[in-house]
Amino acid sequence: MKTLLRFKENVISVHGLVISGPLLPLLFQHLRCCSGATIQWKNERVPIKCSDLLDEFTTYCYARDLPRAMNALNALQIQKIWADAVTYSELIKCCLARGAVEHGKRVHQHVFSNGYEPKTFLVNTLMNMYVKFNMLEEAQALFDQMSERNVVSWTTMIAAYSSAKINNKALEFLIFMMRDGVKPNMFTYSSVLRACDDLSNLRQLHCSLLKVGLESDVFVRSALIDVYSKMGQLECAMCTFNEMVTGDLVVWNSIIGGFAQNSDGDEALTLFKRMKRAGFSADQSTLTSALRACTSLALLEVGRQVHVHVLKFKRDLILDNALLDMYCKCGNLEDAHQIFSQMVEKDVISWSTMIIGYAQNGFSRKALELFKEMKVSGIRPNYITVLGVLFACSHAGLVEDGQFYFHSMKKLFGIDPGREHYGCMVDLLGRSGKLDEAVKLIHEMGCEPDAVTWRTLLGACRVHRNMDLAEYAAKQIIKLDPSDAGTYILLSNIYARTQKWEDVMDLRRSMKERGVKKEPGCSWIEVNKQIHAFIMGDNSHPQKEEINKELNQIIWRLKEVGYVPDTNFVLQDLEDEQMEDSLLYHSEKIAVAFGILSLSREKTIRIRKNLRICGDCHLFVKLLAQIEHRSIVIRDPIRYHHFQDGICSCGDYW
Repeated sequence: MKTLLRFKENVISVHGLVISGPLLPLLFQHLRCCSGATIQWKNERVPIKCSDLLDEFTTYCYARDLPRAMNALNALQIQKIWADAVTYSELIKCCLARGAVEHGKRVHQHVFSNGYEPKTFLVNTLMNMYVKFNMLEEAQALFDQMSERNVVSWTTMIAAYSSAKINNKALEFLIFMMRDGVKPNMFTYSSVLRACDDLSNLRQLHCSLLKVGLESDVFVRSALIDVYSKMGQLECAMCTFNEMVTGDLVVWNSIIGGFAQNSDGDEALTLFKRMKRAGFSADQSTLTSALRACTSLALLEVGRQVHVHVLKFKRDLILDNALLDMYCKCGNLEDAHQIFSQMVEKDVISWSTMIIGYAQNGFSRKALELFKEMKVSGIRPNYITVLGVLFACSHAGLVEDGQFYFHSMKKLFGIDPGREHYGCMVDLLGRSGKLDEAVKLIHEMGCEPDAVTWRTLLGACRVHRNMDLAEYAAKQIIKLDPSDAGTYILLSNIYARTQKWEDVMDLRRSMKERGVKKEPGCSWIEVNKQIHAFIMGDNSHPQKEEINKELNQIIWRLKEVGYVPDTNFVLQDLEDEQMEDSLLYHSEKIAVAFGILSLSREKTIRIRKNLRICGDCHLFVKLLAQIEHRSIVIRDPIRYHHFQDGICSCGDYW
């Protein structure tokens, strides 16, 4: 049946449906749709063709002209005409690019209207659109009504649930897919592997991959390495990597990133060098992992070498943040500040990294000033940002400021206080001598206090010499972490000072029964791009005689200016001479002596150690920096100590 459309006084009438408004000229332009029909336009009857509207609709879709394409779609709907699936897919891409959810839904409605059955390809495209819009329920509903599903249909849903961390659904869909007789491909496996949070499931999937011969696929191998690494199974990750000659950068990036994320920076950098020797050029992902490795090892000079490679690429926010973190964690705030000030784009990670960098390196005032700048910039603080602010307050003695931010973080920033925030507040109150308030806050925590929280209180008790509360805190730590040798030693010393020798013996017996041994202190120093490690009592270094001679000379010079070894930091029931000897050869003292020997006076001596620096070593390095006119930076697991002119950036409290 032919259709007659009449245009009169800015109104178009189609089968009695009245259409009017400013879109009339556009709509009229598209209503050339029904072969053999005519349109009445200003008393003139114009024949129109079905192909005209389809051609224009197709043109607008490929040109990504969304408004005109949607107007043409409305005209297609009126005339019950459908375009081909590829054209609709172009329109859906346009909706995705513009974030046009409602337009996307309108396309969905159109292609299923009037009994029309779209091809599987088009339904998959619509399903993918809903996934990209984070509308999983709509994607699932569309999947459920499909009469025919192919590997793309199943993989789309598996990838969607995997990305949404609904891991059980992703694994469940893989089982249903195989029962349905659809064979998974490399994209299916690479998606479902990332949904594995159980080692037994991962191993079953790995076996399945070997059976179908997909283990050599780049994306599948990369996913396998990623997941083994996230589970801490670095040996399995390495075996997967070594199974065949690697011919793709993606796989190299996965294995380097795996070791870097697991704080095995040494192996990550070794692999980075292997990759370079194999003829692969690093990309942004490789360099980000290399920077993380340098950060974990506090290798400033190697980090600077990686920075040179970074300069070959366009500015990248992720790389800039990794550089920023590396310089902050290596204690080089000058370069960190320069990177930060030159960043074209800054996100909450950039601001938080710099704030925490200042706070951990002892520049609390600068950290708080930067926090004010961050708020002015419009960036909303997150959980980590507030943690950095509270850390800065605790190390600057700003009790009122710290309490304000802690008690208002939910109201101001929508962040619930976590265990780390409570720990910072316990530290802040403990530093200021408010030990009773600190204990009260621990008991008011919304979550159970962990050993770290009690250790924080124990540190404050040691400084303020509250032995009763120190004993209570130490016992809480031992309950939560029976292998914490440092706490046993501190508690043993408390008993020894108060002549409780039976308690000392009981504690030593308990340590022996539980097999608790003090972790040996180890310090690392980088000299001429080589890492030198020192452990107390280890004489394996080739320059051991020169180092010991230099250390003895340093101790002699320091004693001349009043240095007396503080034996409070060793077991109290040792003989005086034994206590002093065990202090004089702590690993950081040996590393400092090697630094004095190896580095010119204008170079900063940078040391990283595995245990918190003791009070005696702190005093030792502070005096040495003064008499030698040297700059010395020591990074322990808690914070950074910048020693210069007889002063430490921590203000003698750590």
